[in-house]
Amino acid sequence: MSDLNKLAFAGLLRMVVALAALLFLPAWTLRYWQAWIFLSVFFVSVLGITVYLVKNDPKLLERRLKAGPRAEKEPTQRIIQLVATIAFVAVVVFPPIDHRFAWSTVPACVSIAGDVLVFLGLLIIFFVFRENTFTSAVIEVDAQQKVVTTGPYALIRHPMYAGALVMFVGMPLALGSLWGLLTIIPLTVVIVLRLLDEEKFLARNLPGYSDYSNKIGYRLLPYVW
Repeated sequence: MSDLNKLAFAGLLRMVVALAALLFLPAWTLRYWQAWIFLSVFFVSVLGITVYLVKNDPKLLERRLKAGPRAEKEPTQRIIQLVATIAFVAVVVFPPIDHRFAWSTVPACVSIAGDVLVFLGLLIIFFVFRENTFTSAVIEVDAQQKVVTTGPYALIRHPMYAGALVMFVGMPLALGSLWGLLTIIPLTVVIVLRLLDEEKFLARNLPGYSDYSNKIGYRLLPYVW
């Protein structure tokens, strides 16, 4: 196994362990079947994406490993990424707190539907990765990068963010929390700010992106915005 693959699988393991801690410690119990199912769906989905990248696109895998506020080159994006990280933690932590104190009740079928949304969101992200090898985790333009107009990019300009939002909406439901849906609001705001700033960067630095933006009028949701 190459060093890159070791880093990728080790990073996946750390992420799952961190997620487990953020779920079970606030809930203060392991008797939280919604969290166990969510973790399983998330782990299997991300593992599948990682295995695909290992076999088919190691360059993209390497790009995805460089993530987080410190990896960003643009000062504005460092701030946005930091706020996004805090907002993401809130999305993960609030439902277990809700579960612990029983603030809201979600039927099992709704929790399962939430898991389906989590899987669907990650599936959309997989299709984005398969279509665009330059989907870096930070805002940058590679010397060989070209504008991608096929696959999900033929419908909206930011399909990866759309997939992420589908996943985030599914998470509170999967974890059995209706109140947790409120945590999606600040995270959505941060994602919108990030993509708007990213569009300005790409328009300046990626030839053909402005023409693509004029052709594809929707950013996140077809026929809406």
